[in-house]
Amino acid sequence: MFEVMPLETQFIIGLQLILAALLSGIIGSDRERHNGDAGLRTHILVGVGSCLFTALSINGFVGGEGTDPSRVASQIIPGIGFLGAGAILKDGVSIRGLTTAASIWATAAVGMAIGVGAWLLAVIATLVVWFVLAIMRRVEKSVFGPTANRRNKAARADNNDVNEPL
Repeated sequence: MFEVMPLETQFIIGLQLILAALLSGIIGSDRERHNGDAGLRTHILVGVGSCLFTALSINGFVGGEGTDPSRVASQIIPGIGFLGAGAILKDGVSIRGLTTAASIWATAAVGMAIGVGAWLLAVIATLVVWFVLAIMRRVEKSVFGPTANRRNKAARADNNDVNEPL
């Protein structure tokens, strides 16, 4: 028989959810600013959902025989992969949404880190992801030129796969 979760634990999880929303919002705001297919709301929902599933798997089933919190966490990853796959689109000869899909995946990891209580790790990961999304975009453009140019050159070089599905 499962017991009701103590209010103190629920309060802590509530604070974790707020932190997950804030950190996920930082990641999602970049995608929103750059017209990513998944923006602010999607990233916040992914982060909060991952955090809640993780926290519940650890705290919600205490005392149940044969419980393993990693089972729920291990199912978050393919679920987020499925969601991320939906963000990847073939647009003519180019593929769009890979960065958005990767940011969804990273946001889920941030949410999971918060859910297990590793809030400092989640903050550091958020800063790293934000750096890659915001700062590396500028570095990439200055070193390699506009992204669209690189994609079009690659597409013209291998025009055989234009009509094939992904």
